Amino acid sequence: MLQVEINRISLKKDNSEEVLLKDVDFSLNENEVLCILGENGSGKSTLIKSLVRLLDDNDYKVEGSIKINGKEILTANEDELLEIRKKYFGYVFQDVQNTFDPLKKLEYYFKKYLNSKEIKELFNYFLLDDVNVIIKKHPYELSGGMLQRLSLIFTLLRNPDIIILDEPTSNVDYPISNLILLKIKEFAEQKNKSVLIVTQDLEFAKKFERVLLIKNKTINWINSQLINEKILSNG
Repeated sequence: MLQVEINRISLKKDNSEEVLLKDVDFSLNENEVLCILGENGSGKSTLIKSLVRLLDDNDYKVEGSIKINGKEILTANEDELLEIRKKYFGYVFQDVQNTFDPLKKLEYYFKKYLNSKEIKELFNYFLLDDVNVIIKKHPYELSGGMLQRLSLIFTLLRNPDIIILDEPTSNVDYPISNLILLKIKEFAEQKNKSVLIVTQDLEFAKKFERVLLIKNKTINWINSQLINEKILSNG
């Protein structure tokens, strides 16, 4: 589904470029959940933003190839890029407070799905209050953990081919992180579906078979059973 061969991602400066990541080579296939592990500031969010071209071209330079079902993302024009994002990707941002417009009630986002059985099931599954109560609220009236679950629910309702999650456990407790784990694995079992996760949560990363480690600006496969505190250190 997704083939990534990035030579380097650089931050543009006045007369030079700072390499943030290099030699990034991996694929995400149908029915797979791939976890990318790295400490804070290692470039995890930069990497996944580059996959759907969310990085500002004025500040960043991405060299290489990123293909979704054979379609090159890096050279797609604006209309093609919007179609690719809409058709293939669902993105759950780490900064959930800015995911939703604070001036709009949540009903604005979920009204398309309010008559579906699935939305009620997802609200119940993620231990949220009645959907008809929550949608009448503004995002700032809810906690970060609730917004993180709502963002994931919205993405699941959209039913993209690939869900990208940026630090999905950062605002939730252990029981909710387990619910997220089970749901994304269930999602990836469907036809033409897969999930890409970035996290610095060691315990969460251990629960996946396929784990990539970002360290010293490069990315490599790691056995999830060997994950421990030392792997994130630069020593």
